[in-house]
Amino acid sequence: MVTVISGGQTGPDRAALEAAVATGTPYGGWCPKGGWAEDMPEPPGLLALYPNLRETPSDKPEQRTDWNVRDSDALLVLVGQGGLDVSTGTERAMRHAKSMGRAVCVVSVAEQEAEDRVRAFLSQFAGKPVCIAGPRESESPGLQAEALRVLQPALAALAA
Repeated sequence: MVTVISGGQTGPDRAALEAAVATGTPYGGWCPKGGWAEDMPEPPGLLALYPNLRETPSDKPEQRTDWNVRDSDALLVLVGQGGLDVSTGTERAMRHAKSMGRAVCVVSVAEQEAEDRVRAFLSQFAGKPVCIAGPRESESPGLQAEALRVLQPALAALAA
């Protein structure tokens, strides 16, 4: 079983937290000061739903992104039809992970074998923290639900 690391933004980040809670998978990570996310702009924000998250000193999402990548052994990026082109934050996470020598795996949730690819990647990091990220919901509408559809059974299989 991995530990899911996420900043809780809408999209794959939030789906990762939802899947972790649903499957009993440990989770953690950093969120911007005040628990900010695009759908929860007022404190306590995400912290009301996900008490294992910690606030960064800054309310800027860039610090959250950098610290979550820093504190993980790998980065799993889930994308939708828009791919990576829609998200500067996701591109930042990937650049940071690569500069730190972290394993990076990008999976399109539209792929028929998305769940298998996610499970195979995560299984390499049993007992370790893996950051799960991707474009926010406003950048890729519908991605959060699709990411949850892929992540939850993958995490359940790893927890079994």
